[in-house]
Amino acid sequence: MNQFVSNWGDAALTSLGFFWMAFWAFALGYIISSCIQVFVTKKRMKQSMGEAGAGSVALATFFGFISSSCSFAAIATSKSLFKKEAGLIPALAFLLASTNLVIELGIIIAIFLSWQFVVGEYVGGILLILCMWLIVKLTLPSSLEDEARENVKEEGEDEEVPDWKKMIRSLKGWKMVAKHYFMEWGMVWRDVTFGFTVAGIIAAFVPNSFFTTLFAGSGADADPAFGQVLLQTVVGPLAAFFTFIGSMGNIPLASILYSNGVSFAGVMAFIFSDLVVFPVLRITSQYFGWKMAFYILGVFLVSLVASALALHYGFLAFGLLPDGGGSSQQVQPTDRFAIDYTFFLNLGFLMITATFFWLSKKDKDDGHGQHTSGKSRSDQLLTWLAYASFVWLLGGLVVHWAVS
Repeated sequence: MNQFVSNWGDAALTSLGFFWMAFWAFALGYIISSCIQVFVTKKRMKQSMGEAGAGSVALATFFGFISSSCSFAAIATSKSLFKKEAGLIPALAFLLASTNLVIELGIIIAIFLSWQFVVGEYVGGILLILCMWLIVKLTLPSSLEDEARENVKEEGEDEEVPDWKKMIRSLKGWKMVAKHYFMEWGMVWRDVTFGFTVAGIIAAFVPNSFFTTLFAGSGADADPAFGQVLLQTVVGPLAAFFTFIGSMGNIPLASILYSNGVSFAGVMAFIFSDLVVFPVLRITSQYFGWKMAFYILGVFLVSLVASALALHYGFLAFGLLPDGGGSSQQVQPTDRFAIDYTFFLNLGFLMITATFFWLSKKDKDDGHGQHTSGKSRSDQLLTWLAYASFVWLLGGLVVHWAVS
């Protein structure tokens, strides 16, 4: 019992320490994303993409790179592009780019992992898009695409395209940025809360032997054989499929896998798996129909396994693979709250957040509501899991202070 109480306190401190390390990166990424969403409209994006040519795929990738990292928001935008007669390949390229190439994701990966994973994330994001392009080009039946377009019906009026130069100099423009900033947090707070809590629980409670068993070859001194690396790239997305954690929330979990000796390919496959989780599959089916949803799932699974393997052996050929076993520092709850650069960055971004909160409340009735992914069962379940996470974290802090 005493061991459980001690581990509970360590788990809570680790989860909170993870979030404290990452807060400034979240805030910076969402400020950039919010500015782009206000000053670069979706209508401009839609008008630039048509059939699956190199130009439209490149534009879709670029617009995905500068957009929101929320999986559900990315799916909604991808659906809108498809509805506006964009080809399926550009629409999926936007979806992959917006969840794998966004700025804030690279910052979070740099904090929790190493520079090799940052490079792997961006190079791998490009590989994902190229693999998807090739697979869809070779396998997509035209009847399936036509059926998917029939499923995409509703669409509101086209938005006005404001003069961004005037907007960026106006108070109204920055009020809109503030509202989008909190909309970004509103879309991911549950994923982040549950994901960071689970990461802390795994760090404190789960023995290394579990990862060795689940990911064959992990933790071994010798380099894993190809069969073991391949198996790890398959286990990663399969383990992620039944989670409710998005692209930002699963990075602490990826750092736990890495610190327990999972291969570079296995960790990258896990990171790439944010679009093959069950809630995403369900929402994709609502937009495109079940046939297309399963087709997209299969395309993404093959693409991410191929991309993770290509990254692993490409890095190996150039001697760039990170040292196996990760860093023990990544799972230690102490020293997380030191007075260092993280403290001052967090303090600065907390002040910016407070300013945005003030701006967002100055004009309550300008027609900008929060984006949500709907009141689905999985959405409600994730909300309750987030609330349960708050209770767990609070209880862990109490027992830690009680036994200290």
